[in-house]
Amino acid sequence: MPPRSAPSEQQKRLGAELRRIRKAAGRTTEFAAHLLGVDRTKIANVETGVRAITPERVRFLATHYGCRDERYVEALAAMAGPPAQGWWEMYRARVPAGLLDIAEMEWHAVSVRCGTFLHMPGLLQTDSYMRAVNAAFLPPLPDQEIELRIALRLQRQQILHRAEPIAYTAFVHEAALRIEYGPAKVMRTQLRHLCEMSELPNVDVRVVPFSSGALPGAGQAMVYAEGVVAELDTVQLDTAHGPDFLHLPTQLDLYGSQLNWMEKVSYSTSESKDFLLSLSTTR
Repeated sequence: MPPRSAPSEQQKRLGAELRRIRKAAGRTTEFAAHLLGVDRTKIANVETGVRAITPERVRFLATHYGCRDERYVEALAAMAGPPAQGWWEMYRARVPAGLLDIAEMEWHAVSVRCGTFLHMPGLLQTDSYMRAVNAAFLPPLPDQEIELRIALRLQRQQILHRAEPIAYTAFVHEAALRIEYGPAKVMRTQLRHLCEMSELPNVDVRVVPFSSGALPGAGQAMVYAEGVVAELDTVQLDTAHGPDFLHLPTQLDLYGSQLNWMEKVSYSTSESKDFLLSLSTTR
């Protein structure tokens, strides 16, 4: 298959997993190249996501690497299948590719936990709140790009309402609830929207109060997306240069522990609903 000029995050992840199981087996790229009858540079390109690989070849390599976890291997084979034209592809080349990678990650996740400190969780934002958040970018974004980003984010929210919605837990620090994006009406509507969304059976909104004290980590927004198998879990961080995607076991453990901390110090689900309702009526 021809090389890709810009592999998606999922394609890079598949390559990283193939490299991981190869190294765990103590095998070289030369060994893999000999198995497939290709040049070793093509194996290197597969493992960086630059070159595609068929599901059959994924299974073949996994067998010769001694990987016996059938669920894991089949999950990798599914990632290697023909690229699905997800709804996010309509935004390709119109918004930063990292935003499409977030949409794809969420779409394939089994469940999502997120922690936010300075703004509302993206999947629970109203369009007016999104517009206010995007207006704060430096350098300023063109109006057309802001509207495209809003349209993309609104479509991302369908994973909470589809026939088989994901389980979604949002830990929201009190600071995010009080920082004013836009006029009072925007904030009031946003807070009421959080209350309404928390009524969905698959959505749990938990408030982390100021009284919880010091925060672990840098306080950046994070998303922990659970994959179909634990080996394919992913952490996504918001940064000034765009989204970062992490999947090393130590990284997953670190950010999973931070979310567990937020769960321990947050209000209960019912207390959070009461807090949000009270805050929305005082705006």
